[in-house]
Amino acid sequence: MTDRGVVAAAYTPQGAAGLPAGPLISEESGDRRAAAVAGRFADYFAGRRRELELPLDWRLTSGAQQAVLRALQQTVGFGRTITYGELAERSGAFEAAEPEQRALAARTVGSIMGSNPICLLVPCHRVVAADGIGGFGGGAAGLAVKRWLLTLEGSLAPTLDWAGPS
Repeated sequence: MTDRGVVAAAYTPQGAAGLPAGPLISEESGDRRAAAVAGRFADYFAGRRRELELPLDWRLTSGAQQAVLRALQQTVGFGRTITYGELAERSGAFEAAEPEQRALAARTVGSIMGSNPICLLVPCHRVVAADGIGGFGGGAAGLAVKRWLLTLEGSLAPTLDWAGPS
């Protein structure tokens, strides 16, 4: 966190690389704001909260990346999904693209999801392929995280091995 809001969130410590210079607020610092953020994440993962509703610091994003991420964060709520192509169109970041270039815009959105510095708060797991779940950073483990999050939110039906909130 910064004094503006959450600047980065990651599923692993390695995913938090590239943080901005300057003072950061973390749970380890004992700051009550960071503890509140951790509490909201805990409530979300326990199924007690649908949205995290935290202030965001967008400084690690810009241009088309920021336009796409803001469109995702503002328009695709809990339990909803959107395709890469639909998000490309909704964001307005690719309006100049010709119809035959839409596939490229969708792939660009996929890359933007992979570069999302505020994952979960800007819910890149809710972006899916037109013909299935699509990808997710981290290979097979990352895809398992995406499936788990989509199941938690009700976008996917639980499987027999589901160990999420009841």
